[in-house]
Amino acid sequence: MADTADTIEKSEEQWKELLTKDQFIVLRQKGTEAAFTGKYYANKEKGIYLCAACGQELFSSDAKYDSGTGWPSFFKPITENKVSLKDDHSHLMERTEVVCSRCGSHLGHVFDGGPEPTGKRYCMNSISLDFKKEE
Repeated sequence: MADTADTIEKSEEQWKELLTKDQFIVLRQKGTEAAFTGKYYANKEKGIYLCAACGQELFSSDAKYDSGTGWPSFFKPITENKVSLKDDHSHLMERTEVVCSRCGSHLGHVFDGGPEPTGKRYCMNSISLDFKKEE
């Protein structure tokens, strides 16, 4: 979990003012963008992926891979404390939700079946991410 001194807490009304309508649906209401439509699923540039809500660094392009699912996929976060995992029983499924540890925004889900060294597939919504290109 993030350092509590670094935690960002805002009301849903404040988030509505800061995020676009589509970002709010995904980041705050746990929506999902359609596969193969996000701006980062095919991105091959080097850099860091950030939380679109609060700017926390989440994933490195070094951990990104093409999972064939249509969403940006990573085998690990930059460090484990950048994301929090929560049981998700919505839509009659058993999944593990991935949220930003700093602001609690929904990023996507993590699944088994990814590449080594972790065997994990952090399947993120592009709209939940910003990208900082490596200089």
